[in-house]
Amino acid sequence: QVQLVESGGGLVQAGGSLRLSCAASGRFLSVNGMGWYRQGPGKQRELVATITSDGSTYYADSVKGRFTISRDYSTNAVHLQMVSLKPEDTAVYYCNADIVLYTTIEMGDTKREVWGQGTLVTVSS
Repeated sequence: QVQLVESGGGLVQAGGSLRLSCAASGRFLSVNGMGWYRQGPGKQRELVATITSDGSTYYADSVKGRFTISRDYSTNAVHLQMVSLKPEDTAVYYCNADIVLYTTIEMGDTKREVWGQGTLVTVSS
């Protein structure tokens, strides 16, 4: 069974920094794209940032210039460095990954989208 294990959430004052980490574990062949989503109080889950297998990144407008997503390919991990945090960044942050479980000549890649359990980030004003 493939899992994403997150860490790094917590309470921080406005203007502060936090670094979230997420690592894939279990039996799989490889990891394609990885990303971070968040769900604030009373809000829908929204995309924060993504990074492809070749390192291309995408950021939501609300976090551009403040958040940086990166990957450690040796450990199948993704990180989200957050600086200049604002109260509106308060949310549960979820890690997401597109994982290749195995591949066959007949069927090609068998993939699964996996979500982490979420980690709470609280930014106080």
